[in-house]
Amino acid sequence: MNRQSALEIVKKQLNQSRYEHTIRVTDVALKLAEHYQVDQKKVEMAAIFHDYAKYRDKSEMQRIITYSNLPKDLLGYHPELWHGPVGAMLVRQEVGIEDAEVLNGIYWHTTGKVHMSMIEKIVFLADYIEPERDFPGLDEVRKQAWQNLDKACFLALQNIISFLAGRQQLIYPDTVHAYNYFNTKTRGVD
Repeated sequence: MNRQSALEIVKKQLNQSRYEHTIRVTDVALKLAEHYQVDQKKVEMAAIFHDYAKYRDKSEMQRIITYSNLPKDLLGYHPELWHGPVGAMLVRQEVGIEDAEVLNGIYWHTTGKVHMSMIEKIVFLADYIEPERDFPGLDEVRKQAWQNLDKACFLALQNIISFLAGRQQLIYPDTVHAYNYFNTKTRGVD
């Protein structure tokens, strides 16, 4: 599938603002893929479809999680996390993308996980650092994204956990495990 066809499919699922976000995420992801010599086509497809399920009805996503092989514990956490795993499943079913690396890039962009692949890290970070985002700690993550993907993931996860903890929200276990993994992996890296 080419970029234009993919964007036409995803545009039907998103509002204009989220569609523009998707284009920015895709552009950043492609630059990171080129920088780190990662398969640009796979990164592009994962980035284009990363928010495919973002605006699906919460009750629909809840049903999908309940009656599929997706982890049921997702239901105990903020629905904002659901669109990654649900999106990966729907992109496979509705769009016909079968590539596991692309689907995993979509799946893990909301939570992160230990041992993320290069594609998963790139989509996770591109979503986090796209140019229209602006919040404390972002500049350092942007800088690290071009120097050390693991360090950038650690810093992004640290910010995410701090943000959620500051609002007394639950933190999904995969996010905590990813933080611990990247913390250990990047100790002493500046």
